[in-house]
Amino acid sequence: MVKQNNMAPKVGMVSLGCPKALVDSERIITQLRSEGYQIAPDYEGADAVIVNTCGFIDSAKQESLDAITEALDENGKVIVTGCMGVNPEDIEAMPSAVLSISGPQDVDTVMAAVRRALPLQYDPFTELLPPQGIKLTPRHYAYLKISEGCNHKCSFCIIPSMRGKLRSRYLADILQEAEALAAAGVKELLIISQDTSAYGIDIKHESQLWRGAVYNNSLLDLCRALAELGIWVRLHYVYPYPHVEHIIPLMSEGKLLPYIDVPFQHASYQVLKAMRRPASSDNTLAQIERWRSLCPELVIRSTFIVGFPGESEQDFELLLSFLRDAQLDRVGCFQYSAVEGATANQLANPVPEQLKQERWDRFMQLQQEISEDKLEQKVGQTLTILIDEIDHERALGRSYADAPEIDGCVQVLGEHNLHVGDMVDVCIEDATEYDLIATLAD
Repeated sequence: MVKQNNMAPKVGMVSLGCPKALVDSERIITQLRSEGYQIAPDYEGADAVIVNTCGFIDSAKQESLDAITEALDENGKVIVTGCMGVNPEDIEAMPSAVLSISGPQDVDTVMAAVRRALPLQYDPFTELLPPQGIKLTPRHYAYLKISEGCNHKCSFCIIPSMRGKLRSRYLADILQEAEALAAAGVKELLIISQDTSAYGIDIKHESQLWRGAVYNNSLLDLCRALAELGIWVRLHYVYPYPHVEHIIPLMSEGKLLPYIDVPFQHASYQVLKAMRRPASSDNTLAQIERWRSLCPELVIRSTFIVGFPGESEQDFELLLSFLRDAQLDRVGCFQYSAVEGATANQLANPVPEQLKQERWDRFMQLQQEISEDKLEQKVGQTLTILIDEIDHERALGRSYADAPEIDGCVQVLGEHNLHVGDMVDVCIEDATEYDLIATLAD
């Protein structure tokens, strides 16, 4: 057993925002542990607190400001990083000063602030760092970020100004991390980036050796290599580029989960044009049809925005028509929110808040009916699920159709001896609007 360095300062972490921000927090915690710092689970036990912020929309910015205020009140020594650090005026205007402000992915600045505030005392006994680094997710699944930044210029988004242009990690670096995660017991990898389909474009898809085989730094070859790990691999933030079609057969062959998360955002050509999104509903529907012909069990998840400036009733009806035709399995919907610095804020004809809410309600009602119908079709099937949570009366798990935190779940009823991280077969007995009800298969 390795002795804990009890003299080492303790650092708390508050991580807000998307999975990409969560990975940034994991990297910070990994670096803290590698240098000998301890991680505190609460304010009281922390010598300082790091707040990793989100600044994408107003509600997220307010949540971040509230978290910083709470950390200052409860602890006093606060280091701020993340997306709000790109434009720090709101943080600098707070009544109490923070120790440091930095943008996303800036582990060096965070660590410099930690070292200044909490210099380490020498202790010859230190903990070994887990080879997979420190993860904030449960032990049985992990996010794997394959690139930073984005080359798109969507009018509603300021992510490129916060995180910069596309910067892909090299395939060998990604696979080394993936192997370490699998060896540590991770059973599901969730592949994330700002634009997963663009992986490798910036490094010109150059080839390299990995475990004696030649791979290109491309999404297709990365997926082929990840498939060799023998665990679940789930793709998120996949833009519908033509080359994505070459990845779908890997799903039909059981090498990747037959699940794809595609941010379509809208279906009206006029709205998509104003969003600076290169797509049309006809092309998208044809693409979805091709994907499903290659992999009939494919589950498609997407997100949409209603109430975008200039969205007419006709535009919205086109969106509803697209939903009926596309029959997407999992859908999220947001009401347009003016983000400071986004070019969409200057567009004419903003949609009134009450109308945004009305359209959101209509959208969600339709998608709920679609979701309920698609889940009903699974009644009677046997599915393999990954157990996420156990309580006295049931276990909660996820099938290939369910990503953690954002999708539904499978509730396993009856007596069982299951544990978190188990993979088991279940019989689907019933369905609700978003979840499945099951019992253990014989």
